[in-house]
Amino acid sequence: MEAIQQYIQNIDLATIIAWGWKILAALLIFIIGRWVAKLVRRSVSKLMAARGLDPMLVAFLGAILYAILLVAVVIAAIGQLGIQTTPLIAVLGAAGLAVGLALQSSLGNFASGVMLVLFRPFTKGDFVEAGGTSGTVDEVGIFTTMLNTPDNRRVIVPNGQITNDTITNYSAHDTRRIDLIIGVDYGDDLKSARATIEKTIKAHDNVLDEPEPVVWVMELADSSVNFAVRPWVASADYWQVRNELLEQLKTELEAAGCTIPFPQRDVHLHEVGKSSEAA
Repeated sequence: MEAIQQYIQNIDLATIIAWGWKILAALLIFIIGRWVAKLVRRSVSKLMAARGLDPMLVAFLGAILYAILLVAVVIAAIGQLGIQTTPLIAVLGAAGLAVGLALQSSLGNFASGVMLVLFRPFTKGDFVEAGGTSGTVDEVGIFTTMLNTPDNRRVIVPNGQITNDTITNYSAHDTRRIDLIIGVDYGDDLKSARATIEKTIKAHDNVLDEPEPVVWVMELADSSVNFAVRPWVASADYWQVRNELLEQLKTELEAAGCTIPFPQRDVHLHEVGKSSEAA
């Protein structure tokens, strides 16, 4: 305490003013530098977007660029205070190594984010099933990927969880095949049922002519004769067409005299004869 008091007593007004100017200059460097870093990120992002780069890649590279520029600004502000930055950089490097060892999972998520951006198994706007959840890709960040679910929930999934699991991209192709199983009663006319199914799916406006829809008997099940119904549609129309076809097929098959069975069991009761009277 005596040493501290002696140091404070030796501080003159000129020293206080000099330090005040240094602190003010450091704050100005930080504030202006951060603003410039944001401006550079925005300009570079616009340039990359104008070149036709993927929006997901633009956002990812922009975030990394901003982080690098912000670190440079902080080092410049510290240097303005008269602190030697070379030892500081060495200390930060050692601290970064220690933090890296402690946060291996986070660094793994970062590496996975780089892989997602480079190999692009999906892009912004794709509907995917990845990391144990399904949703529309909104953004791939440095450590996490943001998905929007059909019921308007936002799910944040670690990048490492996505790359370590199977990725199903339902938007990768322009067309998708609808797989339906339609059963009719064993007593129905199979030719009539098949003709009704083919007529119904081909009459739908959103069912594609190419590839041609196919209908065939797939299985003689316990309670029904099952038809495999395979129409092709645009990926964006998949769920709407699937739901409409299920309703239309039931209506048209019943109108054609066909029956759509359901599992049932017949129970037969046999009357047991009375036992003869004892003699």
